[in-house]
Amino acid sequence: MPSDAGSMSVDQILTLLVLAAVVAALIWDKVRADVVALTGAAVLLMTGVVRPVEVQGAFASPAIIALASLFVIAYALELAGLLDRAIAAAVAMCRRLGTGGLWLLLSMIGSVSCFLNSTPIVVLGAPVIRDVATSLGLSPKRFLIPLSYVTILTGCCTLIGTSTNLLVDDMASVAGQSRFGIFEITPVGLPMALVGGLYLFLVSGRLLGGRHEAEEREGAPAEIDAAHIGNAQIGDARLFEVKRPLQPLKAAIALMTFVAAVALATMGVAPIAATAFAGAVLLILLRVISADEAYSGLRPEILILIAGMVVIGIAMEQSGLAAEASELLIASVHGLSPLIALIILYLLTMILTELLSNATVAVLVTPVAVALADSLGVSPRPFLVAVMMAASAAFATPFGYQTNVIVYQMGGYRYLDFVRIGLPLNIITCVVAIMAIRVFFPF
Repeated sequence: MPSDAGSMSVDQILTLLVLAAVVAALIWDKVRADVVALTGAAVLLMTGVVRPVEVQGAFASPAIIALASLFVIAYALELAGLLDRAIAAAVAMCRRLGTGGLWLLLSMIGSVSCFLNSTPIVVLGAPVIRDVATSLGLSPKRFLIPLSYVTILTGCCTLIGTSTNLLVDDMASVAGQSRFGIFEITPVGLPMALVGGLYLFLVSGRLLGGRHEAEEREGAPAEIDAAHIGNAQIGDARLFEVKRPLQPLKAAIALMTFVAAVALATMGVAPIAATAFAGAVLLILLRVISADEAYSGLRPEILILIAGMVVIGIAMEQSGLAAEASELLIASVHGLSPLIALIILYLLTMILTELLSNATVAVLVTPVAVALADSLGVSPRPFLVAVMMAASAAFATPFGYQTNVIVYQMGGYRYLDFVRIGLPLNIITCVVAIMAIRVFFPF
């Protein structure tokens, strides 16, 4: 239970220590992030801060079910050879159009990320971008960071574009808010993606070209270090290098299943967790993908990481730490206008996302956003949308988002490359998001 102001309960102190240790371990980056999250959850469980039933709830949340099911459907598309066929076509296009072709390819990969988790998309797309750029005599470094950023930005365009959005929707419904529609946040996410994409197109060559291109001529592009990518919760990248022949029937069924799952959720027939789950099971029943293959496509590292972080969020909730933190934030914005409060919440969420995983931030900040709106006597909707956008907009460090870690390693970037190109992008997307939220989500 929340303690009196000025004194903290044992549970709150334990939760705070675990949270600090988890953040430190994630920044240190020597232990896999999913292991770090599970360790934190185990400590909270052993010390009695959370109960086993609450941990069980975290592992069975709709966000986890939706994400796992979408992973299976995406893997079925991959096994059917559809992605390989798409990649071959992309290479041919880029050979014709040169640099413009690469930017068109980035846009196409980004548009897929509106509906599918960006991590497998970047794992598949990054080697293609690297190889095509090299074949055109350009530095892959000019295009790999933009690839990661574009998929993050387009993931903000729909509710299912990123697990973060699903998680915020989940936590908000627990706090008594009505669920978001799949395209409800598109009026905010789309301007962010367009303006962010234009910024990358105009400046990434200047900020990431030049020096890097000189380095490129001296030596071959950096090879993928699979061990480090393992740390980025995506498994072994070499698994994606197997060329698979196109199986037209299986590819068509998998694609129709994916489209149907998204369409049914969009029309409100059932939640995305239900439609995607039914779709994944259907693909197994129709033998498009075997049960063993479906388990292989699950990406448990990402699912476990999210579940572990949800447990830490539950501990903050149960111990009253979240309530105290929100009271502190609410007291600090007392007397300010809702717009100023919205900006402060957005910036706070964005800074936290650079340190923690986006899933953690979504879990921690969503209850605060609802409480903040209640204290100001305004609709929580604009505050929840701000959390969705800010919790994904992690551009200034390589560790704010899984896709950043992949390209950081593959492109052989320096840490400061992310700061130089990502910090202005953070500021630009913040301004665009706040303006769009003001228009489309009135207080």
